Amino acid sequence: MPCGQRAALGVADVLRDHVASLRLSPEQGKAAAHILACRTGRLGGHAFVCDRCGEKHFAYNSCRDRHCPRCGGLDQAIWAETQQQHLLPLSYFHLVFTVPASLRPFFLGKGRVHAFEALFAAASETILDVAERQGLLLGVLAVLHTWNQLLDNHPHIHCLVPGGGFGPNGFVVMERFLFSYKRLRYVFKVKLLQKLRILLKQGLLSLGRASAYELLEDADSREWNMKVKRALAGPDAVIKYFARYTKRIGLSDSRVVAYDGKTVTYRYRDRRDGNRAKPKDVEAPQFCQRLLNHVLPPGFVRIRRYGFWSNRARGRRIGIARRALGAGAPPALLRESRSAACLRIFGKDPTRCTKCPDGRLILVARWGATKIPMEVVLANLFPRAP
Repeated sequence: MPCGQRAALGVADVLRDHVASLRLSPEQGKAAAHILACRTGRLGGHAFVCDRCGEKHFAYNSCRDRHCPRCGGLDQAIWAETQQQHLLPLSYFHLVFTVPASLRPFFLGKGRVHAFEALFAAASETILDVAERQGLLLGVLAVLHTWNQLLDNHPHIHCLVPGGGFGPNGFVVMERFLFSYKRLRYVFKVKLLQKLRILLKQGLLSLGRASAYELLEDADSREWNMKVKRALAGPDAVIKYFARYTKRIGLSDSRVVAYDGKTVTYRYRDRRDGNRAKPKDVEAPQFCQRLLNHVLPPGFVRIRRYGFWSNRARGRRIGIARRALGAGAPPALLRESRSAACLRIFGKDPTRCTKCPDGRLILVARWGATKIPMEVVLANLFPRAP
């Protein structure tokens, strides 16, 4: 049962009019179908009656697709709370590894899953290998983004790194980030170019060899962009930023400002102009194609953990680090229903009647996905008295 209300205008309204004219891969078509069916009668739903006033309420099922702009709000918040259980009382650093423009074509087409794997490997190995030369084992939480504010192809990796790691004599706290920005940038450049060249030799990328080698040479001749900054707002803020993209695609319904059937207007933040919010007009088919270009391959994991934050080592290593820091473990998260979590996190109780202040909703019927018109389904659920 969804916790929020459907937006008045959103991505689905644009897709509904133009998706038939697009050339989509199977995974893009599946994501588009889910977005169009989300919170409509096509996926089924639940029927409730208020125990006080008798008012009938209907809640259509959400698609739960990780690319849907409407789904995942509650899952994001729960995921962020879970990650906070692994935090240590340290400074944290936010690193961003960005792919230069000449290499972005490698991350399109059928071979992009291999390019994404190479990008994850290059970013994580850069941090861990440079740290290992200093005798440290760090933790890394990495998330892949494939877009910018304008929905362009812009693959980059965000990493959260704690200001401490395991050395030969136990856990070591870093007063500042030990590694040179230039050093990290150089190592990342070498590793990613090397991995892409190997993939190209193996024939695993979608580009032709001649053009691919030209792009690799161009990227090798340029300085790459990378960011390293202390998470001044705390690790919680970075994790919440990561969480926004664990269950959604690059644009939410709230950013769609206007749509007249041909042109879509959406908001974006101009990083080159003080991060100011500005409107952007795009032809509707182009908007749909840009959005669906960011649908990830099936089963591809967007968020990964490395070092002492890896799934295999995390529990034991974090316990050792807490003892070294004299810090206790945070309170364990309580098991609760999704309705209770929705009330606690968002202040909205999905079990309360919206028509009367004290009414509670009682589930009286549920139905699955169906091609039968909703009017027929509801008529069968609630037949009129003769």
